[in-house]
Amino acid sequence: MYSFVPSPIKLIESGNGDLMEGLVRADHPFRVLNSSLKLDSLARQYRHLYAHVGARGIAIERAVRCLVVQWLEDYSDREMERALQENVAVKWFCGFELSESTPDHSFFGQFRQRLGTANLGQIFQKINNDLRDKGLISDTFHFIDGSGIVTKTALWAERDKALAAGEKKLNNLNVKKYASDSEATYGCKGKDKFWFGYKRHQTVDMKQGLVTKVAVTPANINEDKAFKHIAPKQRLVYMDKQYATKEVARLSGCDARTIKKNNQKNKDRDFDQYISRMRMPYESVFAKLNKRARFRGLAKVQFQGFAQAIAHNLKRLIKIETIFAVT
Repeated sequence: MYSFVPSPIKLIESGNGDLMEGLVRADHPFRVLNSSLKLDSLARQYRHLYAHVGARGIAIERAVRCLVVQWLEDYSDREMERALQENVAVKWFCGFELSESTPDHSFFGQFRQRLGTANLGQIFQKINNDLRDKGLISDTFHFIDGSGIVTKTALWAERDKALAAGEKKLNNLNVKKYASDSEATYGCKGKDKFWFGYKRHQTVDMKQGLVTKVAVTPANINEDKAFKHIAPKQRLVYMDKQYATKEVARLSGCDARTIKKNNQKNKDRDFDQYISRMRMPYESVFAKLNKRARFRGLAKVQFQGFAQAIAHNLKRLIKIETIFAVT
């Protein structure tokens, strides 16, 4: 494990030298992000996760910046290692000198383990608080939906093992005995969409399309059962027919605009069409997210959910700041 010993490491606030500054163009998205968000001050709040003895390790500020870049660019650990070696903009943003050695791929997994899902969830909320201070999150109108995260596309070998063991078929009652990820389950949306893995539930603020809450559950957990984890405490929320249940109505402390199911007596098709039009622009938030699970286990996939939500929000921040700079 890497340890942290406080030392005067040069980070972006103190400059990386005239050469590095000259190699990164003035309008690079990393420059926009660096000036828009105080990542280093946020990262320093987690210095307690590092030991204060032992060999000098990678500073927490650099580690958090590497984590941000990795999820912004959707890099694997080995791709992130290579980007730090070869990409000047990535090296500059993460606080490394041009000729300075950078961490290998093993560091990123170690840092994720040390940081943990709960701490990343805190970072997600702190970044969102900064976005609220900028006026980009209003907490007035919300959009809620769920989407699948696929762990494995086919389980033929697992099915064969189950049948050989005397099972009649492979399903959610026995799949954990045979699958490499024992916490993943089969999920279904509609009549013909099936997958094996998890489900991501998110709340999106409708002012700028920023994610404010995210929860990951096994794939067989319905949206209405997961609503309690992402429910806004106030104001208006738009939801589809998966949330048109008594449980959601009981838990919701907000003003719900829910598309009714066809068999519900109070269904208003014109009003449901209006809700669909309001929801449509924000459904792209889910379409843009990578739907493949990068890890095994619910806690680690929840880490992925937080990381992807942070990446989405920071990409939106970069775009918004760039537009404002031009105008």
